[in-house]
Amino acid sequence: MAAGVACGAALAALTVPAAEAGPLRQGSPHWAPKDPGTPKVRFRGLAAVDRRTAWLAGTGGTVLRTTDGGASWRNVSPPGAGDQEFRDVEAFDARRAVVLAIGEGEASRVYRTDDGGATWTESFRNTDPKAFYDCLAFFDRRHGLAMSDPVDGRFRILSTSDGGRSWRVLPASGMPPALDGEAGFAASGQCLVTSGPKDVWLATGGGA
Repeated sequence: MAAGVACGAALAALTVPAAEAGPLRQGSPHWAPKDPGTPKVRFRGLAAVDRRTAWLAGTGGTVLRTTDGGASWRNVSPPGAGDQEFRDVEAFDARRAVVLAIGEGEASRVYRTDDGGATWTESFRNTDPKAFYDCLAFFDRRHGLAMSDPVDGRFRILSTSDGGRSWRVLPASGMPPALDGEAGFAASGQCLVTSGPKDVWLATGGGA
């Protein structure tokens, strides 16, 4: 729960008007802890859309959404995903978001919602037992990538051009060979980031 509270506090720090925050030293932030109502969940993914809307993703297949700047959170988790470990969430607005579940083989999955989490569609399920997807990132509302730990010596990349509704594995020929022990970190979805329409950075660790 601590991670969820911290996420709520971080969003509140950006959204509480000065008049509500009380007297502050110039330049000091205001923090207001928020209870997301899920005490057994460890949150790892956060996507802030604007000053009022943000999404959280975490253990136990949990997804939360706020539309009031973090004052309250609604559980919008995908049904039947209680055994999934969500590590990354990418949100486009208050209704559309994509979440990544991590793990070996079929445990790596992608879900998408177009109605604020009322319903979800599983748009990708990994079938390669050697793949383990860590994170995803979008260039815009349609184009995005997801990254797996090395498969046969090279990092594997998924691609979508329809907002995460479908995915395809990209050829590995342009990917440099991975070092021994090199891998991503499925912690908060930050091992893959984009800038503009084409640039993407991939961060790894573990290798010498």
